[in-house]
Amino acid sequence: MSASEAYARITALGVPTLETSEIAALLRMSAPATSMLLTRLAKSGLVSRIRPGLWLVDRSLGSRYALAEALTAPFPSYVSLQTALYLHGMIEQVPSVIYLVSLARTQRISTSVGVYSVHHLTPDLFDGFEIRADGTKVATPEKALFDIAYLSGGRSRLFAHLPELELPKGFRQRRLHDWTARIVAARRRSMVDQRLYQMLEQARALAGS
Repeated sequence: MSASEAYARITALGVPTLETSEIAALLRMSAPATSMLLTRLAKSGLVSRIRPGLWLVDRSLGSRYALAEALTAPFPSYVSLQTALYLHGMIEQVPSVIYLVSLARTQRISTSVGVYSVHHLTPDLFDGFEIRADGTKVATPEKALFDIAYLSGGRSRLFAHLPELELPKGFRQRRLHDWTARIVAARRRSMVDQRLYQMLEQARALAGS
């Protein structure tokens, strides 16, 4: 099988990423032969290795954000925190990493297309995202802000400070209260409420200046 034929069969699946084992099964090739083929395709610029065993096989089908769930599989994830705030136009500063919220463990994943900062949430708080045209799950403005408030109490203090925040038109503050109501621990709920209040007050003060 020629490299061009193999690439055509791979891209015909219509997915942005595939595991080496999945490509081997699709092409009915051995693992070593598949690795050699993918190396050749990568040198031609047709595919890119995201991390060991995972390949970006069709750039036209996804963005760096759309790769999120492939990196945290088999656990789901969505783009949130500072990255979602930036995508919604709520902050001007472009985050240096792509922030994800996931049922997977908290971790930092370095890939050939960017660095992903994954942060764990419990299943009862894993919601509040929209699915974009390219399949990317992105937190709503309200949920992105809630996620920051919820995670800001961590030891790393990673989310303790935010750049200047602008609330978008149609921001639904009531949604924040709906999310905090899901927090069982009273102390954590109070902390999140206080943090959200501070962020909203800062945003309003900036808007009125």
